[in-house]
Amino acid sequence: MLKTLAVAGRDRARLAEMTQVGSRFGLGLLLARLGLAAGEADDGDGGNAMTLPARTRLALEALGPTFVKLGQILATRGDLLPPAWIAELEKLHSQAPTLAFADLRGAVEQALGQSPETAFAAFDETPLAAASMAQVHRATLHDGRAVVLKIQRPGVRPRIEADLRLLAQLASIVESASAEARRFAPTAMLRQLAAALLEELDFTGEGRNADRLRADFAGDPRVVVPDIHWQWSSPTLLVMDYVAGVPPRSGADLRAAGIDPAAIAALGADMVLDMVLVNGRFHGDPHPGNLLCLPGNRIALLDLGMIGHVSPRRRQEFISFMQSLTGSDPAQLADVLLVWSAQGGASREGIRVAAERLVARHGGGSLVLSAVVADVLGVMRQEGLVLPPDLLLIFKALLTMDGVLSAVEPGFDLSRAMRDASRRIVAARLSSDHWMPIVQAVTWELMKLGDDAPRLMRAVLRRLEADEPVAATPADSGRWIAGAIVLGAVIVAVALVFA
Repeated sequence: MLKTLAVAGRDRARLAEMTQVGSRFGLGLLLARLGLAAGEADDGDGGNAMTLPARTRLALEALGPTFVKLGQILATRGDLLPPAWIAELEKLHSQAPTLAFADLRGAVEQALGQSPETAFAAFDETPLAAASMAQVHRATLHDGRAVVLKIQRPGVRPRIEADLRLLAQLASIVESASAEARRFAPTAMLRQLAAALLEELDFTGEGRNADRLRADFAGDPRVVVPDIHWQWSSPTLLVMDYVAGVPPRSGADLRAAGIDPAAIAALGADMVLDMVLVNGRFHGDPHPGNLLCLPGNRIALLDLGMIGHVSPRRRQEFISFMQSLTGSDPAQLADVLLVWSAQGGASREGIRVAAERLVARHGGGSLVLSAVVADVLGVMRQEGLVLPPDLLLIFKALLTMDGVLSAVEPGFDLSRAMRDASRRIVAARLSSDHWMPIVQAVTWELMKLGDDAPRLMRAVLRRLEADEPVAATPADSGRWIAGAIVLGAVIVAVALVFA
């Protein structure tokens, strides 16, 4: 397998680096099973007491953004991985040593078309933050507004592209060789990884996400999304407003800044539920590093490279899921779980028993979301079922926000906020914004039918005037009568629309 993976000579150096990093963190046996090391290498940790999941996380971080993102995707797969692995992979971060600005200046000047000292009234060469894909610097516009520049690290795209080529080959080989690995659908997961990474490499995508989320919350001044300065932004450079605030790590930190933890918890719950259940567009990773609490009990959303989308059908399924638990309805819950696990060949009887068990544990009263999701994913894992990736991202976002809310306001009940959100969901469905696109689509179809109505009427009249029988059988007569009724209804509808 190693020889197969090393076919592309241009990626051979990166492959060697991957195997060296894996061996350094005591992953020799795992590498050997994947064909990336010779023989059945010892999986010893060289006296290191860290667990295998912990060493795997450190190796992924050392290998850079491709592998960090892969680990973050795996962290959502509670239906496939046991809790110990999920807990460790959720700690993945994309920290990296800072680069001297001299190493970035060429890329910045190329993106701006001039030096940063000319483009901005002030520019700070000392980085504010650094990650494996980008580095952040502060600046001031000529109109006095404080901004930050998110600068893509030189050479990161070729490195990610090499990683994706190697991983795609590995996924294909592993999937064809191992029935157990096929449960993970590694080639599909690699497609998801490649799409996410290539989207994040184009910083204009993050800028568009910011614009969309800002529009979603235009009516709520408590939710802040930094403005994007498009005249200075490009695929490798994103310029946005600088936001100063307090990360929501504890209630004490917020109170010290004059911010009410209870108000922040309530706003955070409303915000994430509106994103998932009302707007259908949500922050995919709302951890404390991507959120800031501001004076006036407001929340700012940062780092919008990972945005999830929820179809109307999935929103309805998720609402039914919650209603089945709050209403203690195992039949409704079984129906939802069967839909979610349809691709995995679910056993109807197994799902029914699992639904009854879940309702017995969590039905009625207050729901502890983390316990509910952990139980659902455990059932799926035991039954050998695989949940859709978009659904897992929703669960991950809700659980992450649930953890944030519990940290700032212990005892906060997200399930109660879910019940309160039902009114906003109903209001959104009754609003003109929801119905107008549907009405316009129906009107357009009726207009097209209206254009054809005279021709159809003439055809019917010619048939009726003909000497030959209109219909040979009662069934044919019924079809002609039904067709005439439908045609008449269409003509009336078109007339009403134009009126």
